[in-house]
Amino acid sequence: MEQKQKILHQFKSQSRLPNFAIPIRYDLHLKTHLSACTFSGIVQITLTILHDTKFIVLNALELDVHGVSYSNSNTQKYKPSDVILDEEDEILVLVFDDMLRVGEGILEIEFSAPLNSHLKGFYKCTYVDGGVKKNMAVTQFEAVDARRCFPCWDEPALKASFKITLDVPKELMALSNMPVLEEKVNGDIKTVYFEESPYMSTYVVAFVIGLFDYIEETTAEGIKVRVYCPLGKREEGRYSLNLAIKVLDYFANNLLTDYSPFSNLSPLERYFSMSYPLPKLDMVAVPEFCGGAMENNGLIIYRENLMLCDALHSSAENKQVLGICVAHEVAHHWFGNLVTMAWWSDLWLNEGFATWVSYMAIDTLFPEWKMWTQFLQQTASGLVIDALEESHPIEMEIHPARSIDDKFDAISYKKGSTIIRMLQIYLGDDKFQKALSEYIERYAWKNAKTDDLWAVISEESGTQINSMMNTWTKQMGYPVISVKSRDNTVEFEQSHFLLSGQHSDSQWIIPITLSVGSYNKQKNFLLETKFHEVDISKDFAGANTTTTTETIPNLEDGNFWIKVNISQSGFYRVKYDDKLASQLRKAIENNVLSETDKFGILDDAYALCQAGQQSLSSVLSLIDVYRKELDCIVTSRLIHVCNAIVNIATEAIPDLVFELKQFFINVLQFPATKLGWEPIPDEDHSSAILRGRLYRALASFDDDKTHEEAMQCFQAYMRDRKTTLLSADTKMAAYLAVIRKATVSNRYGFESILQLYREADAAEDREDILRILSACPDPDLLVEALDFLVSDEVREQDIVYGLAGISFQGRHRAWKWFKENWDPIFNKYGANFLLTNFVRDLITPFCSNEEADEIEAFFATHPHEKVAMDLKQSLEQVRIKARWVEFIKQDHSLPDLINKLAAKG
Repeated sequence: MEQKQKILHQFKSQSRLPNFAIPIRYDLHLKTHLSACTFSGIVQITLTILHDTKFIVLNALELDVHGVSYSNSNTQKYKPSDVILDEEDEILVLVFDDMLRVGEGILEIEFSAPLNSHLKGFYKCTYVDGGVKKNMAVTQFEAVDARRCFPCWDEPALKASFKITLDVPKELMALSNMPVLEEKVNGDIKTVYFEESPYMSTYVVAFVIGLFDYIEETTAEGIKVRVYCPLGKREEGRYSLNLAIKVLDYFANNLLTDYSPFSNLSPLERYFSMSYPLPKLDMVAVPEFCGGAMENNGLIIYRENLMLCDALHSSAENKQVLGICVAHEVAHHWFGNLVTMAWWSDLWLNEGFATWVSYMAIDTLFPEWKMWTQFLQQTASGLVIDALEESHPIEMEIHPARSIDDKFDAISYKKGSTIIRMLQIYLGDDKFQKALSEYIERYAWKNAKTDDLWAVISEESGTQINSMMNTWTKQMGYPVISVKSRDNTVEFEQSHFLLSGQHSDSQWIIPITLSVGSYNKQKNFLLETKFHEVDISKDFAGANTTTTTETIPNLEDGNFWIKVNISQSGFYRVKYDDKLASQLRKAIENNVLSETDKFGILDDAYALCQAGQQSLSSVLSLIDVYRKELDCIVTSRLIHVCNAIVNIATEAIPDLVFELKQFFINVLQFPATKLGWEPIPDEDHSSAILRGRLYRALASFDDDKTHEEAMQCFQAYMRDRKTTLLSADTKMAAYLAVIRKATVSNRYGFESILQLYREADAAEDREDILRILSACPDPDLLVEALDFLVSDEVREQDIVYGLAGISFQGRHRAWKWFKENWDPIFNKYGANFLLTNFVRDLITPFCSNEEADEIEAFFATHPHEKVAMDLKQSLEQVRIKARWVEFIKQDHSLPDLINKLAAKG
């Protein structure tokens, strides 16, 4: 035992596997035993020994290893003298008495394991066939769970080819990354042989075993695309199939052919330098999945509600979400699968790029959706998390490898995609596209680091970007630009923006864009120092503008305005002095600003208020000029800000909450009245989305008129599910209004909502219901809703929807319920992703330091490393809100202002 520990010690706590050997090819044969929920397998790994060694070290976790041998190129066979499986470091150490010499050989390992129920590795879930629940098997290997299925070098840079063979019950289908080569039936077992794959990382290896219906189409390049759906639901996959065909053709520079509903589109230019790199693409919807979807090479796996869609009865918002999701996963076949990050520290190269390019693709396919305007929601989410002291840089140290699990977050996806968009606009589309094509071609089938990307872009564009971009990826956070006007001079000062009010010496190289009085008068420059001045009468006329000195408006002109960060394309905030802020309010009122800039002005003002840099009075006065706003993205942000202000006001100024709600109801009634409850013939996509968001907001503010109309629509729907009074876009609003009126003594709404959930056949409908079920203010009904969420009636993956919907009024009761149920929650969900959702969604609504202290004390006696980062971020957000509450209490102008605004009607 002492000798074994000595051997193991030299390999423990290492961030990477030792480089004694690297894999070239895996020949993996698995046999599943679905009734027993187990599997067994043999893997033959062709590898190269790089250094003479007596050890081979690879990854394995929760596997039983039954036999191991190594054969060199001379067919000499070696048996290890010891096989050490270390669960803590997730490694399998093979010890040989004889020296294994440099050269190629084959490592053969026999193993077995249970099909786990934690939605990671090779796991089991259930489907319904003829009313009977049956088992199926699915993989989810990203980030580091291929090792739960077979022994492997489970690191993204250690790419190899894969030859996969699966033994499955003969009545089931088996899917994997590559097309089926051959099938053989022997009694009740079917052996499915798949073609050998090109080089790929272990985390994108995949297989699914189950029973499905499918539909298929072929791209202009001849790539067969199949969509696998639950039995009887093949047509619900048609929308995603059409999307996938179009997105593939977009990325690969082929003419768009006549695939309804996109037949009116013109040819698209090539964006990438390489065509889709595989012979087929399968997309499969499975009933239980931990994430939204996973971009496995040639086999994208989705949770059902993110692939299936009833085109006639699905909401506009759901169709848009599906569009982005499909485009994102398909894009990964270039960004991630073809060109892969060298290590998890560069995760953003996968996720940031896939997010950015998915918006680009859908914006081209559906220009009327205005996806680059909607992209601001990605930017805004990234700005929120990155304003925390507990944020992290885009490029980050990852050790051990499993610590990457909590970095699939807004920094990697949303900040990452936004700085790509910022760089694209800074360089220009043509230069950026050319550079990106070269990057993909140069690193195809290989691995890259962030520095490699910057080097290629600098080389191809002729602009050295390394120093600038390093300020955005190697340090956490972002700047706020303070803008002041003095005579004909505009002064700029950058500082680190933190919601906590803390300060740092961090600086960025910032691509500044600004307009003066008109979008025809623009200037772009790099802010490379802490301070900078622009002389409008001289500097402004010089660069990237059509203005002359004579055409520059005077700073004192009543119609003059300056907008910095045009279209919110930069990842930073802007703080204007009082005079410039007043001029921008007037510009909004006169409707001379773009929707993206109206969004940005509101979002920045709100964030500055949270940080104590701007009064709530000034934010409310700003909201007042949005009274006639009709744009979807601007009004959506307005709704978000109003909700947050009502919640914080409940703690800070409780006596004014009713009047504050009335003010917000008055502001939102204008667009709501314009749209009405029922769809308007031939209305645009964004109007349908906005209608649902508006009426949900009015219901959450307990607007009497909305509640009355919602109840009428809901009762009509309960009588007749085909009524036209309640559209797919307004269902959730009606459900929310009903659930907010439900009490223990008046259970009609609560029981009716549960009835609808139990009747629902579509995953989208079940998700919508779960999102509002826990929004009931009645504390006893809330407990019933929470108990329902963790019951067998709700799939584990769907609990997240209910947790996110807990009402602000219910936060104390929900936290009490969580503490009372910690043991069963921990035992049931502690091994998977769900525990972080419980922590984040139950903690962040709180607003006081006392509550933060109590939560901190609870987790001090109930520690769990998997929630450590989420817990720190959540507690920081609580303390930020506590500081905000005190800041608001000092604003003595609020009572008069709020009463005045509420009275305006």
